[in-house]
Amino acid sequence: MIALLIAIALAAQAQGRESLGVFDSWGAFRDAAPARCFAIARPVRGEGGAFASVANWPRSGARNQLYVHLSRPRDPRAKVTLAIGERRFELIAGPSDAWAPDARTDIAIVTAMRSGRSMSVESLARGGGAFADTYALKGAATAIDAAAMGCARRSG
Repeated sequence: MIALLIAIALAAQAQGRESLGVFDSWGAFRDAAPARCFAIARPVRGEGGAFASVANWPRSGARNQLYVHLSRPRDPRAKVTLAIGERRFELIAGPSDAWAPDARTDIAIVTAMRSGRSMSVESLARGGGAFADTYALKGAATAIDAAAMGCARRSG
């Protein structure tokens, strides 16, 4: 997993993305345009181009916004649920992605991520069948903090 994140970091630099560090299975990055900083990870279980990220957008003042790209397109009628320990959060969902419904839920999710061991994003795939993308949370808090600091340095 670390080798994968290092490869992502090197590819990102070629795209004008600055690596802020790799922390276990999470990486932190800063983009100049549009200005944003984010922590990101791929699932330990899940397929496709799935990832989870927590981003800061300095120009709009948005902080710690969760965004998840699902491993499969979901059934349009299916809910997307994020689970961390005993906590469950229903997310707003697009065809292949999901996000928190509001800033208060973003705060609750990031707080749970800081103390959790793993999180899963669950739904039903288009055409049937349940699926879950599972993420290790070791290193997530440090990557989230590095992303927040990266944007604070840039804007301050």
